[in-house]
Amino acid sequence: MPKVGIVSLGCPKNLVDSEVMLGALAGGGWEIVPQAEDADVLVVNTCSFIEPAKRESIETILEMAEHKKAGRAKRLVVAGCLVERYRDQILEEIPEVDCVIGTNELERVLEACAFEAAGPKSFGPAEPYLYHEFTPRLLATPRYTAYVKIAEGCDHPCSFCVIPQMRGRFRSRRFESLRSEVTNLARRGVREITLIGQDTTSYGEDLSLRGGLATLVRELGTIAELVWLRFLYCYPNRLNDALIASVAETPKTAKYFDIPLQHASRNILKLMRRGSDGDHFLKLLEKIRRAIPDVALRTSFIVGFPGETDADFRVLLDFVAAAEFDHVGAFLYSNEETSASFGLPHQVPARVARRRQRALLALQRKISRRKLRAKVGTRLPVLVEGRSEESDMLFTARTEGQAPEIDGRVFINDFEGTEPTAGEFRWAKVTEAFDYDLVAKLDKEFFAEPLIARGGAPAAALVEIGSAAVHEGGHAMSSV
Repeated sequence: MPKVGIVSLGCPKNLVDSEVMLGALAGGGWEIVPQAEDADVLVVNTCSFIEPAKRESIETILEMAEHKKAGRAKRLVVAGCLVERYRDQILEEIPEVDCVIGTNELERVLEACAFEAAGPKSFGPAEPYLYHEFTPRLLATPRYTAYVKIAEGCDHPCSFCVIPQMRGRFRSRRFESLRSEVTNLARRGVREITLIGQDTTSYGEDLSLRGGLATLVRELGTIAELVWLRFLYCYPNRLNDALIASVAETPKTAKYFDIPLQHASRNILKLMRRGSDGDHFLKLLEKIRRAIPDVALRTSFIVGFPGETDADFRVLLDFVAAAEFDHVGAFLYSNEETSASFGLPHQVPARVARRRQRALLALQRKISRRKLRAKVGTRLPVLVEGRSEESDMLFTARTEGQAPEIDGRVFINDFEGTEPTAGEFRWAKVTEAFDYDLVAKLDKEFFAEPLIARGGAPAAALVEIGSAAVHEGGHAMSSV
C-alpha cells in the first residue's frame, strides 16, 4: 500500500480542503503516515493569504523537497491557494515539485500523487469546486469537533484581499447537503460543529434563499446529538436581526459572533472598499448584546493600511476601548501585488505599523484581563480537550465563548470524581483569571450526556509533517 503524508497550512477553510484530499487518498488505497521519512508521496496544502503565509508555504515546500532528495519520497505535490497565484512559478523555480493542484482541483489529488506512472505537472482549467455530503472526507480535528464549509469563494470587493482571485465567486452548498453532512457527523460522535466560509453571512443568497444562515442555524440546532454549533467570519453589513435572533433563540448555538471589522475609521474603511464606521459598528454590537446579554464577541483589524494616519489609528483605539471585545486579532497590512490596494500612496512604514499593532494589543490585553477577572467565582459549561501541552498536571477546556484554535482556553487544575476525558461537556467553577485564559475546577456534573459526548468512531488525524497547521490569524497576526 503506498504511503502519503500531508502538511496543511492556513485557515480552517484550508483544513477542510486537506480533509477532502485525505478522504480521496484513503478511499484510493493510500495509507496516511505521520512522518515525512515514511511517505512515498508528500503533499503540501498551501496558504498565500498574506506575505508571511506565502513565506511559510514556500519554506515548507522546500523542507519537503529535502525529504524527497534524501529519503523515501518519490513525489512532491503542492496544492491550495499558493498554486492559484503562482502555479507556473512554483514549477519553474522549485524543480523538486512534481505536480500542482489548485483549490478547484482537489478531486484530482489521486492523479497528482500517482508516482508509478507519473502524471502531468499541472492540470487544465477546472470548474469551480465545492464539496458535498457524499464527498469522502477524513476529519483532522479531534473526534468531538469538526468544521463544515457552507460556502466557497467571495463576491466582496475588499481592496486588501486576494481571496476572490484564489477561491472564485461566492457559491453556497445546498441546504439539504449541509443538513445531511452535519447529521452524519453528529451520529459519528462529533458534538461541536463550526460553520465556515469566506463570508458565512452571505450563505444562500446565490440560491435565492433569504436569511439563509439564520434558517440553517435554526435547522441544525434541532439535531439531537449536537451540543454546540457556531459559525465564523460574519460580514458586518450582512449581520441582521434575523441572524441575531436565530443565535439567541437556538439553545445549541454558541452565544458567539466573529465579525472581522478590519478598522473603525471611515476614511480607512472607504479605502478598504468596505464602508461604514465605528459608530455604526457600536450600534450593531449594542444590538447583539441587547438580544444576547452573555454573548462573546470577536473581531480582527488591519493596522498599517496605506493612508492610515495617527488620527485614523486613534479612532481605532477609541473604538476598541468603547467596544470591549472579548477577543481581538490584529493583522499587519500585507501589500499583495494582485490586490486593489497594492501601490496605494502613503504606505505606512513597517516600524510604525508594528508599533500600532503593539499598542492595539496592549489595549485589548487590559480589556480582556478585566472581563475575564469578572468571571472568577462563576460556574460555566466547558468542553474538555485533554491534557495540557504545558503540564501533565493540567487539563485544557473551552467555554462556548472560545472558538477552537483562535481564542483563549480554560486550564483545569482540579476536578471532582474521575479524571476528565477529551470530548466531555462539564460544568466548571472559575477560580483564577489571566490576560487571555481562565483557571477552573471541574465539577462532577455533566451538562451534556457523557456517553453521547464520548460516542462515535475516532476521526483520522491530519498529518502535519514538518510544520504545525496554522489557522487564520497565525500569519503576521497577534490574536487575543
